Order: sequence, then structure tokens, then C-alpha cells
Amino acid sequence: MTIDKNTLSDIKNSLLKEKKELEENLRRIAKPINTQKGDYETTFDDIGSDREDNATEVEEYTDNLPVEITLEKKLQDIIAALEKIEKGTFGVCEKCKQEIDIERLKANPSAKTCISCN
Repeated sequence: MTIDKNTLSDIKNSLLKEKKELEENLRRIAKPINTQKGDYETTFDDIGSDREDNATEVEEYTDNLPVEITLEKKLQDIIAALEKIEKGTFGVCEKCKQEIDIERLKANPSAKTCISCN
């Protein structure tokens, strides 16, 4: 089973939309390091001499860091899926090299493995 062009186009559009949303969310809490690779870095806004302000900055940083890591990982998976679409290797399980079920790809377009290998 090969993915038909319309379905592949729908999946690609879905990935592009999600990529844009993730990039927007990441920019709210981190600065881009390498947008082509989906690499961002959570930073402190401004460390000064006020201990209370500094404590707030540290708290914000510790709250944002795990969010940034999660969003960044999802963005990197989407970038990889888009690259596979361009290369013509999209929809192939990275472990067993079999085709990933189309329903799985529709539900999770950035899936790297089939259900059996998941």
C-alpha cells in the first residue's frame, strides 16, 4: 500500500500547520538557536540585583525548560517527517522497514514506527 498523493498532501499540510504552531509556542518561552533543526533554548529574561525578581526568573526558567524540551522534541519529529516526505521515504517504519498503517499516520503524522514496533 502506498500513500496516495491527496492523503500525502493532507498529511504534509497538517504537519506544516503543527510546525508553525509549535514554533510560535516555542518563541514565547525560548529563543531559536537553529530553526531548521528545531533547536531552541530557554533563557533567563534579565537577572539583576533584586533577589525577589531573580527568584521569579529562576522559577519561570524551571517551569519553561521541560515545556521547551517537549515542544522542541515534537517539532524535531515533525521536521524529520517533512524531510521524509520530500525524500519519498515517509510512512516507512524505522525499525522493521515495513509500511506504517495509513490510519496511524493520519492520527500521528510524525510517527516513526509501526504499531508492532512501537
